[in-house]
Amino acid sequence: MPGLEPLPAELLAATLAADHPKIAALAESVRARSAAGKPSDRDRAVMEALVERSCKAFEARRARLPSPRFPEELPIAQHRDEIAALVAKHPVTIVCGETGSGKTTQIPKICLGLGRGAAGLVGCTQPRRIAARSLASRLAHELPGTPRGFVGHKIRFQDRTNPDTVVKVMTDGILLAETHSDRELRAYDTIVVDEAHERSLNIDFLLGYLKRLVTVRPELKVIVTSATIDTQRFSEFFDGAPVIEVSGRTYPVEVRYRPEYFGAREDEEDDEPITMPEAIALAVDEIASESRTGDVLVFLPGEREIREAAEALRKHHPKGTEILPLFSRLSAEEQDRVFEPGGQRRIVLATNVAETSLTVPGIHYVIDTGLARVKRFSPRQKIDQLRIEPVSQAAARQRAGRCGRVASGVAIRLYAEEDFAARPEYTTPEILRTSLASVILRMAALELGEIAAFPFVEPPTPRQVEDGYRSLFELGAIDEKRALTPLGRELARLPVDPRIGRMLVASREFNCLCEMVILAAALSIQDPRDRPQDKRQESDRAHEEFRDESSDFVQLLNLWKFFDEAFRHKESNRKLWTTCREHFLSYVRMR
Repeated sequence: MPGLEPLPAELLAATLAADHPKIAALAESVRARSAAGKPSDRDRAVMEALVERSCKAFEARRARLPSPRFPEELPIAQHRDEIAALVAKHPVTIVCGETGSGKTTQIPKICLGLGRGAAGLVGCTQPRRIAARSLASRLAHELPGTPRGFVGHKIRFQDRTNPDTVVKVMTDGILLAETHSDRELRAYDTIVVDEAHERSLNIDFLLGYLKRLVTVRPELKVIVTSATIDTQRFSEFFDGAPVIEVSGRTYPVEVRYRPEYFGAREDEEDDEPITMPEAIALAVDEIASESRTGDVLVFLPGEREIREAAEALRKHHPKGTEILPLFSRLSAEEQDRVFEPGGQRRIVLATNVAETSLTVPGIHYVIDTGLARVKRFSPRQKIDQLRIEPVSQAAARQRAGRCGRVASGVAIRLYAEEDFAARPEYTTPEILRTSLASVILRMAALELGEIAAFPFVEPPTPRQVEDGYRSLFELGAIDEKRALTPLGRELARLPVDPRIGRMLVASREFNCLCEMVILAAALSIQDPRDRPQDKRQESDRAHEEFRDESSDFVQLLNLWKFFDEAFRHKESNRKLWTTCREHFLSYVRMR
């Protein structure tokens, strides 16, 4: 990454970060021309005018910064002075805060209190879109008096920022995408990487990128936050960065292990094992027998399991209970329902999005299936597979902590204590279980050098690296010397898997771009065709009209044509949803 000639610290601290490269270039030109005995008055005048404009813009932004207030009941409020001092003194600060500490909402406000946001944006990354939207809404609520758009968010297909935005909440993928057009992220003067414990591919790549960036931009502040994190490893990774730990849960949580809920039915001769929805219903019965108040949060692996559990609970429980699903593919309106407390007990059925990314209010009980969907790459089949796997101990603790926010809570784990003890302490980083083709392609496009030399928190294995290079060579993205080809540069600009991107590029040659865009979208998501366990024959009959004997891909095209026609002639979204349900199609995935 190219560096700048050092600028005076007082100049860096009083001008816009986006202007620093231009100021440095003009200053270097003035020095070079003066040393050569050439006139430098023109460059000097341009530089002085730029510095003056930049200082005025800096002061105007600083004048608009609010004086944030901090809820004293949040544990992080007791540490805000200490955190502010560390952020002011060090380029990188690591904040480890348990569930309920308030780190996600209060750290951006601490940054504003320090005057950050005057030289550029305060960028806050979240691993999920739903969490980014939720955080932006919460911050705007906690900063009364600020103009509309002061806190903005940017996620895939949605940009709610404007020129007056100071705090920008986004997914980590959005920030990485911006490195293509803003190599040194000059739009930002502060970057907060939240939920670093999730160790997604984007987060690990972003941390390595920022480690290099702070050596180039001494005025940039980076704050890495997480609920459960190997603090020593992260501190060493950032060359001894300071770590501050903030307590979270203020109420005790009783953990109960109930593996017997997955046992055999006592009243049936065939000893058929109890299904997950039935086990959840038994746990809800246990909670209902003790208390009629307090909401329940249930952790499940994915959307299908949530729908099955919701159906089982609606049949099993009285009308006084509201069942609310929560997963990333729901519409924003449906997701927001879980943040609106009602007059009756709510049972929220969620994926691990509710583990740390956002807080569901009013939770007194947690039911943990101990499972999550994990993406793993199969080198043999060369595909990513979504497997249902047991969560780590750290993730299980996070889930239990969700019921200790407002009062003493109870967490029911639908597995044995011995099973918990045998699980790994932390979640395996995604970089150790996925294809590296997209990472290598992005690094080559950004000219970041060999992947083996890139500072990852946990470097990938040599076999993974070789598999990644081999995939890119087969796609024509790199040549024999591992240099990026013109095709590779084109693929690097597409925000999809390189293999799907290659299909899109090839479709131009064969004049089938329209059809390939549909197939690329279908291959990038979970299968939109629903096939419930108890309605397999019905769903197969419903899908028969889309079937094509010659190709599964043509079947997907037929599926899209049906939905597109229904969408064009829809009377309402509700009727379109009903049409999809009648044909056993996921309305959310099709949309």
